[in-house]
Amino acid sequence: MGGQDVWVFGYGSLMWNPGFPFRERHAAVLNGYHRRFCVSSHRYRGTPERPGLVLGLDRGGSCRGIVFRIAAADVPRALDYLWEREMDNRVYLPKMLRVRLRDGRTEAGEAAVEACCFVVNRAHHQYCGFLDETAMIERIAGCCGQRGPNIDYLANTVEHLEELGIRDTALYRLYLAATGRG
Repeated sequence: MGGQDVWVFGYGSLMWNPGFPFRERHAAVLNGYHRRFCVSSHRYRGTPERPGLVLGLDRGGSCRGIVFRIAAADVPRALDYLWEREMDNRVYLPKMLRVRLRDGRTEAGEAAVEACCFVVNRAHHQYCGFLDETAMIERIAGCCGQRGPNIDYLANTVEHLEELGIRDTALYRLYLAATGRG
């Protein structure tokens, strides 16, 4: 990756709060993975005694998100930031995957790009993709961590996805159930 621009795919908070400078931003689709509450949060949205849930990219389906092009000069600093943010406990695996742009082409005319995607590590002890919807709702509605209530994370995610024109029906259904509206 040295000396080249790098693309990064965001499917959760990276979409609206990337935290790094970028040259381009495009709506994109990643096939083969979907956005899911499948990571136990022992710090930010829960505790070790009462873990909350955060999003991960899990196998199967597809995921609408945002892909960012980071200029070569900014890549080292941006990747350092992303590794600190996403790779602290190694529950994610960084993979270079092909994502398809939804809103046209890049400045170079590409309709799809290879992007760094943070995919959940199913072998990690914090992976919890086996939870049923009732268990997810209970965790999301009742857990709180250093960054606040888990329900706030879900509400913020649903709100920002809708602002970006992305309606994730599974997350919206979780949100309605966890807030007692569904």
